[in-house]
Amino acid sequence: MSRRTASRALIAVALSVSLAACGSDDDAASPDAGSSSAAAGEVSADLTQKPEVPASDEPVPDELVMDDVVVGDGAEAVEGSTADVKYVGAFYESGEEFDSSWSNSPDYTIPVPLGAGRVIPGFEQGIEGMKVGGRRTITIPSDLGYGPDGYPPVIPGNATLVFVMDLVEVTP
Repeated sequence: MSRRTASRALIAVALSVSLAACGSDDDAASPDAGSSSAAAGEVSADLTQKPEVPASDEPVPDELVMDDVVVGDGAEAVEGSTADVKYVGAFYESGEEFDSSWSNSPDYTIPVPLGAGRVIPGFEQGIEGMKVGGRRTITIPSDLGYGPDGYPPVIPGNATLVFVMDLVEVTP
């Protein structure tokens, strides 16, 4: 499967799942949404290495939480642009990985057209405001993720998710 075909397949799946997810919260879309988490301090700042998501015994947040591990200095991801990202997705409480772009190769990215609603709301909102060269942890409560139904068999209902996101490129 080519990179383009795999990317389209992933976006198609994410789009179909995001339609089942609950709506968004305008306040959560701001780069300052949520509070800082201890997990961000435990994530590697080495962008050449696949990050690991630590387990958390902190209470589950009820809003989107974004923490910059590395602040990029390139172009900013804004609504209307396409962000090419690498990511690791894991469950908040256990840190158990459920998906990763790194599984394809260390250089594999997926395109996320910001504002198009093709991925779960928290994933898209978490990318906005990042700059190329940055790494961010994004903790996504269930209502900005897959909601009460989840995405069986991979994501259970009401799951809080954590993504470690690397922003590789932004195109207008």
